[in-house]
Amino acid sequence: MRKKIVHYGALLAVPAFTIFATTNCVNKKAQSNTETNATALTDAPAQAPQNPLVANWTGPYGGVPPFDQVQVNQFKPALEAAMAENLAEIDKIASDPAAPTFENTITALERAGQAMNRVRTIYGIWSSNMNNPEFQVIEREMAPKLSAYSDKITQNEALFKRIEAVYNAPEKAQLTAEQQRLILNYYNNFVRSGARLDSKAKERLSAINQELAGLFTNFSQNVLADETDYVLELQNEADLAGLPASLREAAAGAAKTKNSKAPYVITNTRSSIDPFLTYSDRRELREKAWKMFVNRGDNGGKHDNNAIISEILQLRAERAKLLGYQTHAHWRLENTMAKTPERAVELMEAVWTPAITRVREEVADMQALAKKEGANIKIEPWDYRYYAEKVRKARYDLDQNEVKEYLQLEKLREGMFWVAGELFDFNFTPVNNVPVYHEDVRVWEVKNKTTGQHIGLWYFDPYARTGKRSGAWMNAYRRQDKLEGNTTTIVSNNSNFVKGKDGEPVLISWDDANTLFHEFGHALHGLSSNVTYPSLSGTAVVRDYVEFPSQLLEHWLSTPEVLQRFAVHYQTGKPIPQHLVDRIEKASTFNEGFETTEYLSSALIDMKLHLAGDQKIDADAFERETLAALGMPSELVMRHRTPQFMHIFSSDGYSAGYYSYLWSDVLTADAYGAFTEGSGPYDKEVAKRLHQHVFSVGNTIDPAEGYKAFRGRDPKVEALMRKRGFPVKEAAGAKKAPAKSKTKSK
Repeated sequence: MRKKIVHYGALLAVPAFTIFATTNCVNKKAQSNTETNATALTDAPAQAPQNPLVANWTGPYGGVPPFDQVQVNQFKPALEAAMAENLAEIDKIASDPAAPTFENTITALERAGQAMNRVRTIYGIWSSNMNNPEFQVIEREMAPKLSAYSDKITQNEALFKRIEAVYNAPEKAQLTAEQQRLILNYYNNFVRSGARLDSKAKERLSAINQELAGLFTNFSQNVLADETDYVLELQNEADLAGLPASLREAAAGAAKTKNSKAPYVITNTRSSIDPFLTYSDRRELREKAWKMFVNRGDNGGKHDNNAIISEILQLRAERAKLLGYQTHAHWRLENTMAKTPERAVELMEAVWTPAITRVREEVADMQALAKKEGANIKIEPWDYRYYAEKVRKARYDLDQNEVKEYLQLEKLREGMFWVAGELFDFNFTPVNNVPVYHEDVRVWEVKNKTTGQHIGLWYFDPYARTGKRSGAWMNAYRRQDKLEGNTTTIVSNNSNFVKGKDGEPVLISWDDANTLFHEFGHALHGLSSNVTYPSLSGTAVVRDYVEFPSQLLEHWLSTPEVLQRFAVHYQTGKPIPQHLVDRIEKASTFNEGFETTEYLSSALIDMKLHLAGDQKIDADAFERETLAALGMPSELVMRHRTPQFMHIFSSDGYSAGYYSYLWSDVLTADAYGAFTEGSGPYDKEVAKRLHQHVFSVGNTIDPAEGYKAFRGRDPKVEALMRKRGFPVKEAAGAKKAPAKSKTKSK
């Protein structure tokens, strides 16, 4: 009953301050998953004074986004004005006649691009939450322009010479450790973005990046189209066989939203498909639902993504060679904890073997139960969740529907707040004096419980709707920094829970509750930030470390303190009974083969696609043949099949990096041991160390050193294997995988 590494947040090519945005961009002003090309932008129109997207944020809490003033037709002029303003700032820094110093070069870059930050934040929010055909036209047009803008910064030769001079200056040794790391990041990011290439190579790099930006946008829009256009209609009571009342109500609500003639509709998103596959007694309908979902982006026609994938992979391979790397994977992993694809693959392969072994055991149990019930079938992927739930109930007397009655979305939100108060001394108070972009969105002010100091704002957008992408994620609308005074952060958590009847509590599964805590962990990472420079703030850490704080917070859902206070029955208000908690604990590693293999197959395909170099890839064939070579069980499918793999094809963000969830979970499993070895999950001293060395430091220190300062040693992979119920001996080859990483300059 525990959810692991199935986070679906890392998927959107949105603004600088998004948890899934790439962390190796030039700076927070230019950062974006689509920032990858250059053409002259000097003819961009001047800022329109009336455009609220460009203006300074006003209102309480240091200013808030003017969501109530946004119109889609404002985005293009706002982006163009902000790009022009930022490029003028960059030119001023680059042409400064004074000798380069930390203050007039690095700090100046940190201060630049404020208008762009504001515009890109709101633009990204609309892309991921309020996307419609009118907005998509603007996305397609602006993607290459935004890419051009970014490359115009990283390819500014005079600017790079100043950064390089500061990097090589003897005076650097006199600066603070945070300042030295900031210099290192700027220098490495510019070099990795092609700052040292000759003019011809820079021109080709820009062309590649610009084309990629357009392809990323097309890929994302195609997946969204298939999620929007395809539904499974249920016509009568027979079609609802096995479905719990909450799912029936959600399907009825979806039918109204979709204006369907059918009385019930299952939408093409994970939040609808997974529970349908778990409970529907109608095998032929399960098969239809499963095929509808796994074929997103793979249906032929104008929304098919296979040709786009091939183009993206070719361009990435060419770019990597142009930058001096063997493959795209080698380029991407250079500045991560893993450092090399080989180390990431070593860890994945160590876990893969016990995972598929466990799948075979799980399938055998399901097959036996199906036979006992008189079903003369072979377990297929659309049967896995259905029969797994039956086995769970038979073996552990544990019914997820029974558990779900104690998991109210709003009560669990209160539980997260309580955990944040116990671990980090945070207090959350609802506020109604700030605008929101949709009526579903609510806002809380975060303060320090002890001092009353304002920490930031937390926006919550929990429900699915048309134009909102699948999954769950965290954004930072504004990063914390102390560059000029004290800028407090604004963060959000976004989910896709399905609304039920008006006035009734939304009940969620145990897996969804874990996801809720996971994403809130990202938010706490941002809220805890206490650094000086914005581009080092909050979640702006290396890709295979950023999931560590979020996955760690999942552990607190199952603590008795949370369950007894906040897992209360939606009708009686009574806390979840201990016998049910005991069953949840006994079943904690149940179906672990499925969970791990589903995830890990996606991570391995991602890595192998990007290690293939410049060979021409047929995405469907590559996926099929590679999985066969790995011994992928036929009874399940990748969590994210290639044609809908938004993490790796909607941006560069998680490309060759989906392994990060497993890498981070090594840290997670090991780190929670610090609490269990102490006085328990709410050990104040351990929590203080966690805040001091992990949650508050952003990217001001090497993550491996930060972890070691918290834990007192390097992490051990054995903790991960025990957490998943796998034999520890299977992990011997990867024992040292996440240890002793160092960030190196080129």
